[in-house]
Amino acid sequence: MPWLMLTVAGIFEIVWSFAMKQSQGFTKPGATALTIVAMLVSFGCLAWAMRSLPLGTAYTIWTGIGAVGAFVVGIVFLAEPASLIRVLAAVLIVAGLILMKMAS
Repeated sequence: MPWLMLTVAGIFEIVWSFAMKQSQGFTKPGATALTIVAMLVSFGCLAWAMRSLPLGTAYTIWTGIGAVGAFVVGIVFLAEPASLIRVLAAVLIVAGLILMKMAS
């Protein structure tokens, strides 16, 4: 269950980062509200997962899911560039996440 909660926390990190971008500096109320709610859910799920998982593992996985997820969302929905070096960086993050999971 902690790993499921950590995954949910990471997904909500992707949601809040995208909503924050859409809020245009917190000038759009709907996107701003979504940012805040998604942050609270993300932090809550992370805190729940940290009751059982080591700090370093939980935080690394959470930020990794968020970073790679935001990267993919930026490419798919915001037409951000998908250069070879950026994709390689994302692949390395995923490799690090897999190694962190294996080490736990």
